[in-house]
Amino acid sequence: MRILLWAEFQKLRRSNIIMFTIFATILIAVIVLVSGITGQLAINSAGWYMTITQVWATMFVLPAVIALLGSYMICREEQDDTLKSLQLIPVNEIKLTVAKMTVALLFSILIYLLLFLITFLTEAALHFSALSMAVFSDFLKMYLLEGIGVFFAVSPIIALVPYLKKSYWLALVLAEVYSFSGLFMSMSNALKTFYPITAIFGVSGYYETTIQSRGCSLGILVLCGCISALLLKNLNHRQKE
Repeated sequence: MRILLWAEFQKLRRSNIIMFTIFATILIAVIVLVSGITGQLAINSAGWYMTITQVWATMFVLPAVIALLGSYMICREEQDDTLKSLQLIPVNEIKLTVAKMTVALLFSILIYLLLFLITFLTEAALHFSALSMAVFSDFLKMYLLEGIGVFFAVSPIIALVPYLKKSYWLALVLAEVYSFSGLFMSMSNALKTFYPITAIFGVSGYYETTIQSRGCSLGILVLCGCISALLLKNLNHRQKE
């Protein structure tokens, strides 16, 4: 498995998708900062920038980017017409798929950690005296859980696009609509608990919610993971045929 993970990382190193992902992460951080400085919120309110950036990033940008990255990894061999050559090598396709999804999960976490680093350093420059280890650890946990949650929330899209034999760019479009819809779902207490994108905020602690609601949100994200696993299992079975 370690060799497969290493191989997937090496493939991504040669791809422009990584630079696109980093650029999108930095861009959303800059956009929120500029809007906050314009309205004086980022300057006058300690913690505002770290709070709002992770919301905007999750609602507008990062789910689509992560879905694109994951679908690219799954679709690449077939769309580059290298899948037949790969099948000649004695590689367990299930393990290969698990390696691809694991790398996608790791990159989702790393993207959110990068966003956390940018926002925390900016907050430190603006409100150093207001920061503490408690603030650091609380936001770090929130960003980390959101990185994991976003991966599970978009995992059905990552699996659906190759299953339908469509271009991995479709994942970007589907995930963008999917995440943007979270704005409307968040207006209802019931819907925001069960809609995967807003369920992320319940699990991460951004939403103040009950233990029962948090458990339901966690269950929805686990269900998303199960759906993607079923789609990928059927995809591997179809490719063998």
